[in-house]
Parts: sequence; structure tokens; C-alpha cells
Amino acid sequence: MSGMQTERELAPKEFTFESMNLQVGVRLQFITYRRIKPVQYFSTLIGYAKDEYLIVKVPLENGVPVGLVEGERITIRVFSGMNVCSFACTVQRVFDRPLLYVHLSFPDTIQGTSLRTAMRVKVDIPAQVLPPQAGAAVDCTLTNLSVSGARIESARTLPEDGGEITLEFGLPSPLGDGEMRVRTQAAVRNVNALRKEADGSEMFAYGVQFLDLDPVHHTMIQNLTYEVLLADRQNIV
Repeated sequence: MSGMQTERELAPKEFTFESMNLQVGVRLQFITYRRIKPVQYFSTLIGYAKDEYLIVKVPLENGVPVGLVEGERITIRVFSGMNVCSFACTVQRVFDRPLLYVHLSFPDTIQGTSLRTAMRVKVDIPAQVLPPQAGAAVDCTLTNLSVSGARIESARTLPEDGGEITLEFGLPSPLGDGEMRVRTQAAVRNVNALRKEADGSEMFAYGVQFLDLDPVHHTMIQNLTYEVLLADRQNIV
């Protein structure tokens, strides 16, 4: 993606609260400013009273609720469709254990940017290219990922441009209990010699396009790219 294209796609726009179409349970990025650098946590929307307040879960840090103070300024960032929106709030009231939720001021202004349908983000995911018949799988690494394809780095040569492979890798389970294995056919679209290792062997980079990605896995990859992007916009490829 070119620099000018990136600037165009990430140019901020004004959004209304209704246009975000937030659903109860949506994952939020919760940013505090109590330290020298902003600190990012994750939270969940519980509900809201329009023009009055939002209700969100108190975020956790190492399993411990973050100590919020009434009047504290925070920023909320959230994905809505193909947009990432952010807005400023203040903490109105904190409900401690066993409830662990907080009332935030209702946003006055909301800024958002539109994202590509197949947003590609940097990752570091172990993967395998499975043999078409009996034989050993080839270990590799996914270094970027989108719902349409991935970039693979491997010390072993794979089929040339236009060839097909069977790719398998793991994604975090939506239930938060381990990982779910993804297996899909992929077409090799470009091949590059990447670098030489200390032992003289070469590393190769392959751009692949997914051919038969399961709809469930499509949604999981989309959610993963959103969460990687929430953590740091520099992860956009």
C-alpha cells in the first residue's frame, strides 16, 4: 500500500454515535493517560444511556482491575464495520467488586478512519505447508496476514509463482481457550529470496492468496487483524 493511499484511507472523519452501531459485548480499546506514555487496555461495552453515559467493564492488568479515578480522562477506540473510531471520555463512577464496571461520559465528538476490506497486518505466527501426499510438512512463519492471503517466510523452497499449497496455522480461539487450527488451499502469487542465514542457507518470502478459506476462519482472521491494529496502527502493512 502506497504512502498516499495509506494517508487517504486513514484520514479522520466525523462520526455520529448511531453510525458506529455499537453492540453490547463489543471489544473496546481503553486508553489511560496516568503515566508518561498512554497505556492501552481492553474492555467490553455493557450498555449505554444515550447522551448520558456509557457502561463498560473495568479493564484488567495482569488479572487485577485497573484502579480508575472519577474525573479521569480516557480515550475509547473501537472497530465498527470497516471503520476504527475513537472518542474522549471521563470516568463518572466506578463500581468495584463484584460488579467491576464503570460509567463513562457520553462522547461529544467521535473521530474515525475507514480501513481496507482486506487490511493486512504484521504478525508472527508459526505455520506449516502440508505435503500433497506422504511426506514431511514444511515449517514456516506467517509475517503478515489478511482475510485474502498472507506472507510466508521459509528456509525451504515452495512451489513457484502460480503453484498451490495447503497451509495450516493456528489462531486464538474466540472462546479464549487455546487456539483453532486453520487449513486452507493457497496460491503462490510471488516469490522472493529474502536473506542468507549465518549457516549460508537462504530464507525465502512467498506471497500467497487464500483460495477456500472457511467463513468461520475468515471472521477469526478479520477479528485478529482488527485487534492487532487496535494495539498499534504501525502494524498495517
